[in-house]
Amino acid sequence: MDKKIAFLLLILVSVSALFFLLVEPVAQPKKYLQFADQRMLLGIKNFWNVVSNLPLILLGICGVVMVWRRQLVHDNCSVTPVYLTLFTAVIFTGIGSIWFHINPTNQTLFWDRLPMAVVFMSLITALFAEYLGRPLQKILFYPLLLGGAGSVIYWYITETLGRGDLRPYLLVQFLPILCMVMLMAISRSRFTRSRDILVILFCYGLAKLTEYLDQQILAATTFISGHTLKHLLAAAAILVLLKMLWWREEIVNQ
Repeated sequence: MDKKIAFLLLILVSVSALFFLLVEPVAQPKKYLQFADQRMLLGIKNFWNVVSNLPLILLGICGVVMVWRRQLVHDNCSVTPVYLTLFTAVIFTGIGSIWFHINPTNQTLFWDRLPMAVVFMSLITALFAEYLGRPLQKILFYPLLLGGAGSVIYWYITETLGRGDLRPYLLVQFLPILCMVMLMAISRSRFTRSRDILVILFCYGLAKLTEYLDQQILAATTFISGHTLKHLLAAAAILVLLKMLWWREEIVNQ
């Protein structure tokens, strides 16, 4: 096994093991289903939190179309259609989020989180292949998809049993960030524009921050909440990803 791959796997396994050993089960906050901006417009509950998902759906559709037209530079293949899966999951993330914000329950939240986990796992599979070698794409793609989906299923089952545990899902969200940083530190992409990944990470980090400051941002601006901004920043991250895949070139003789 390549030393870089072995090192990265060792770090990821160690971080995951320490997380489960040192961190108690993480329950979902009770206020998670309550949003700062609950205004109803045009008969739509939580209007701005609903419609702010439309850019995400539109960008997901653009991504699917561009993959089918072979307009993006990637390692996609019929056996492991990573980016096709990613952009399809982006569409369903937007649809699931709309459903969740119209009717915020754990049941609808499940369908918001499930495609989101697929997005995370698809992206990290693609980056592993681009930084450490194409063969990893076939090895990692389906196991990571199962792991991502399993984290959401595990959360939902434990939540239903009254002892909700978000730890696996939190790992699915934040381990890819660690992976991206480490991949850029220990290896080089076979494609140009790899710095766009830093912009994607920035947008995602800012999205999580605005989600946490939902009420404070609405109070400060009086017209937009942190949760709505989170959706727009998530769409911005996908836009940067699309631009990266569209404009980049493969580096030959690396």
